[in-house]
Amino acid sequence: MTRVLLVDDQALMRAGLRVILNSEPGVEVVGEASNGADGVRLAKQLAPDVICMDVQMPGMDGLEATRILVADASVRSRILMLTTFDSDSYLFDALSAGASGFLLKTASPEHLVEAVQVVAAGDSLLSPAVTRRVIERFGGASHTLRERTDYPELTDREVEVLALLAKGNSNSEIATELFVGEATVKTHVSNVLAKLGVRDRIRAVVWAYENGFAVPGE
Repeated sequence: MTRVLLVDDQALMRAGLRVILNSEPGVEVVGEASNGADGVRLAKQLAPDVICMDVQMPGMDGLEATRILVADASVRSRILMLTTFDSDSYLFDALSAGASGFLLKTASPEHLVEAVQVVAAGDSLLSPAVTRRVIERFGGASHTLRERTDYPELTDREVEVLALLAKGNSNSEIATELFVGEATVKTHVSNVLAKLGVRDRIRAVVWAYENGFAVPGE
């Protein structure tokens, strides 16, 4: 059973998330909070597997709550940030705060459930819509696409996997594109992260655009 804590200042949003998640076999919403401070308190009290965290909330926001929880070694919960880009001007600060995934609030119920399951399984999730924003933020026009041979530590297959990660593809989408199994993709992704010295796929995407491996519109 995947135990989920909802942290959002909008009661209607929490109610919708609760209905969607509780209707999924193997997922249970175990608590709710309307601000970051209460979210931190309940996270330590309930020890959920996943925390669905809003970014903007009164008092302590989701970004500060995430920093506090990630810095606490006793907290094992993984954090899925739920956001809208019209108002979340500081979203990209959360890339360094330690969240395990980012999902737009406009995502479908199916994508929400998938995101919770992915994060609960120990993987990181960066949706294609969020990836586009990462590209806009980190992949400025000043970056020049470098030859992929500049990264000899990556095998040809790992280069392909990183290129697809940079587009925001999920493991299943990468598996379909490369005609391999998801288990094989997970192995390749793990190898890419280790060779780049980054801790999750979110940082791998940022690395790809900051280092000229990929550029916007490529």
